[in-house]
Amino acid sequence: MHEYQGRLRLVIKHYPYRYRDYSALAAQASEAARAQGKFWEMHDLMLSRKQLDRSSLAAYARELNLDVTRFLRELDSQMYLPQIKADFALARQLDFFQTPTFVINGRVLVGERPIEMFRQLIDQALAEVAPQ
Repeated sequence: MHEYQGRLRLVIKHYPYRYRDYSALAAQASEAARAQGKFWEMHDLMLSRKQLDRSSLAAYARELNLDVTRFLRELDSQMYLPQIKADFALARQLDFFQTPTFVINGRVLVGERPIEMFRQLIDQALAEVAPQ
């Protein structure tokens, strides 16, 4: 994103694993943190700590200096669940079954890949939309 600053748009869609106990809750927690400007910070904590139960998520929210009362209210009300379900449905509709999956101007890149693969697809996409 830094390398192509101002020329890319990153859109995150959630794909909570059905067989992981807290994946939908974790997706909602990331959105509750986004609402307070801390999506990536929450994302990074969840990936590094791997504890995704409600009390752990509340502790992360405290650590990030979020409004914890608001955060928990949003989690408990499941206000972000419709968005998470819509993201999941879109992934299924597009036959995406693995995370991470990236779409770069219609080109699909599945799994963790070397940065050079991203650069190649991004450069191709930018060349296609560049003014002639």
